[in-house]
Amino acid sequence: MTTDPLDQQCINMLRFLSVDMVQKANSGHPGLPLGAAPMAYVLWTRYLKHNPRNPDWADRDRFVLSAGHGSALLYSLLFATGYALSLDDIRQFRQWGSKAPGHPERGHTPGVEVTTGPLGQGMANAVGMAMGEAQLAARYNREGHTPVNHRTWAIVSDGDLMEGVAAEAASLAGHLRLNKLTCLYDDNYVTLSAGTDITFSEDRAARFEAYGWHTVRVDDGNDLPAIDEALQAACAETTRPSLILVRTHLGYGSPEQDSFKAHGSPLGADNVRKTKQNLGWPTEPDFLLPKEALAHLRSALDRGAQAQHAWGERMQAFTSELPDLAGELAHRLRSDLPPRWDADIALFPPHAKGMATRVASGEVMNAIAPRLPTLSGGSADLDPSTKTALKGLGDFNPMPTPDEDEQGSDGGGWGYQGRNFHFGVREHAMGAIANGLAAHGGFVPYASTFLIFSDYMRPAIRLAALMQLHVVYVFTHDSIALGEDGPTHQPVEQLANLRAIPNLTVIRPCDANETAAAWRVAVESRARPVALVLTRQDLPTLDRQRYSKADGLRNGGYILADAPDGKPVLILIASGSEVSLILQAAERLQAEGIAVRCVSMPSWELFDAQTHAARDAVLPPSVSARLAVELGVGQGWHRYVGDGGDVLSVEEFGASAPASVLLEKYGFTVDNVCLRARALLKHADE
Repeated sequence: MTTDPLDQQCINMLRFLSVDMVQKANSGHPGLPLGAAPMAYVLWTRYLKHNPRNPDWADRDRFVLSAGHGSALLYSLLFATGYALSLDDIRQFRQWGSKAPGHPERGHTPGVEVTTGPLGQGMANAVGMAMGEAQLAARYNREGHTPVNHRTWAIVSDGDLMEGVAAEAASLAGHLRLNKLTCLYDDNYVTLSAGTDITFSEDRAARFEAYGWHTVRVDDGNDLPAIDEALQAACAETTRPSLILVRTHLGYGSPEQDSFKAHGSPLGADNVRKTKQNLGWPTEPDFLLPKEALAHLRSALDRGAQAQHAWGERMQAFTSELPDLAGELAHRLRSDLPPRWDADIALFPPHAKGMATRVASGEVMNAIAPRLPTLSGGSADLDPSTKTALKGLGDFNPMPTPDEDEQGSDGGGWGYQGRNFHFGVREHAMGAIANGLAAHGGFVPYASTFLIFSDYMRPAIRLAALMQLHVVYVFTHDSIALGEDGPTHQPVEQLANLRAIPNLTVIRPCDANETAAAWRVAVESRARPVALVLTRQDLPTLDRQRYSKADGLRNGGYILADAPDGKPVLILIASGSEVSLILQAAERLQAEGIAVRCVSMPSWELFDAQTHAARDAVLPPSVSARLAVELGVGQGWHRYVGDGGDVLSVEEFGASAPASVLLEKYGFTVDNVCLRARALLKHADE
C-alpha cells in the first residue's frame, strides 16, 4: 500500500498538532489522534460537507466525535480546515479560557456540534441528528427540490460501543433505517486501563448487523483507499445506517503503540521525539505547519463556500415555487416561534375534582402542536400514561402507508414526516437523541417518562443543560401519590436531583392552568432545557377569580392567596399537588384568626432569577414562620423557609398502598399541615 505524499503529510500534520497540544498542556489523550487521523482525514477532505466560514449553515453535514477524549484531533481538523480556531487557541489546549477545552464543548468552539466525552452520548446524539434530517427532508423536500439533504457522521470508540446508551440508540437507528448515519469505529483493541480482550470480546460487526446496520471492515487504518471505498459504500447504502470498523493502532508510531499507556497521558518529550522520527516528521519545531499540507486542508474553505452557494440556489428555487413551505422551513431553522403559536391553549374552568396535570399537559400539547411544527417527540413506551401523543400528526417511521395522502392520518403512516417519535423502553437513548434533535436545529424536542425513570436519562439531561439545548422533558407520576406501584416507582429524591443541575429549569405546576403557563415557558425558553413535573392523580382546577392568575408561574413563585390585610404572620409554600393542600389548611388557619399567605412555587430556578426585591415581596424577611410542603425530600427548601421555618417532606422511600392512604401515613393532610404551622408560630412567639 502506498499513500500519496501530500495525503501522508496532511495526516501527519494532524497527528502531530494533536500530540504537541497534549504535550504542551501536559494533559490529554494522544493515542486516538495518532491512530484515527487517517480515517478522519479521508472523511473531512472527501466526504464531509461543511463550510468552515459558516459553522451553523443549516444543510451542512453533522460530525460528532463521540470519542470526545480525542478532542485534540478535532481541534486539529477545525484549525487546519479554516474554522475560527487559531494556532494560539490550540496552543492553549486545556487551559483556562481556551477555545480548545479538554473535551469538545458545543457553543465554546466553532464547529463543535455537541459536547462529548461521556462515552456513548455522542453516538446517540448522532442518531438524533440523523432523525432530525430525515424528518425535515420528508416534510420539506419535493420533486425537484431538496432544501434538506445532508448526512451525519461520527467517530466512535470501543468505550462508546460498550456503553448502554449507544446500544439503545443503535438498536433504534437500525429499526428506523437511518441510512444517512455513518459511524467510523476506531477499532484499536485498547481501552483506558487495558486491552479490550479482558472485557469486550463480542463480534461487534455481528451485533450491529443484528441491529439492522450495514457494516464494512477496513483491516488497516492507514489504508486510505480502503477507507475511501468503505465511505463510498456507506453513502450508497439506502436502507440502513452504516458502521465502518477500522482496525487502527492506539498511539500509532509511538513507543507506546497498542498500549493503554498511550490513551490518556502525554507521551513525554522523549517519546514525542521518537514518534516523530518513526513517522518521518521533523522533531522541531512544535506545531509544524507545512505550507502544502495546510493549503490542501484549507481548500475546505472554497469547497464549503461552493456547497453553501449551491444550497442557496436550491433554496431560492424552492422558495420561488413553494413559498409557504419554504417560509415554514426558514422559521424552523431560525428557531422562530410562529405568530399566535399558543392561541389555541384553552383556559381551564374552575373544577373541584379537576384533572391530573399530565392530562392537562396532553391537552395543551395538542392545542399548540398544529401551530408549532417544531414540536416533535415522544416517550419511552409510555404515551398512554404520560399523555404525550400528538394526535393526528403521525408516527415517525421509515415506512409510510401507501394509501395515505401527503398529510397522513391519525395513528401513523406518515413515515419520516411523523412527529411522534417512539423510543421504546430506552430512556437513556431517548434523552441523548433529544439532545441530537435540538443540536441539529429545527426542533423543540420533548422526551417523556415517569419522573422516577429520569434517573435513567440523567447524564443526557445534564449534557443538555451544559450545552444549553432547548429540550422539554415531560415527567409524570411525580410523587408517592401514584399509589400502589410502590417505592420502586415513587420518586422521592428525583426533584432534588433535577434541581441540582445547573441551567435546567424544573417546573412543577399545581393545576391545569399552571400547566398551560408552564408549557408557555417551556416553549419560549431558548438556551436551557425545561423539565415539567406532572401528577398522575387529579388535582382541583383553581378558581382564578378567587386566586391569583396562573401566569404568576413565570416568576417561579408567586402569592396565590394572601392574608386579608396583606400582612401575613405565616407563609405556606408548596409546589404541584401540595398547593391545593396548603390552600385547604390556610382556610382552617384563617378561621382561627391566623393571617396566612399561600405561595405557589412551581420553579425554584424561575424564582431565583427574579430580583431580590421581587423575591422579598413574595417571601418577606420579616415573616420567619414559613412552612414548605412537598412530596419529596426536603433538601434545598431551607433556603426559602429560613432558620425559623420548617419543611413537611418525604425523607424515606414510599410504600405500596392507595394514594389516599399514603398521603395520610406520610402526614400530607390538612390536620398535619395545620399542626406543623401552629408549632412554627408557637416557636416564633417564644
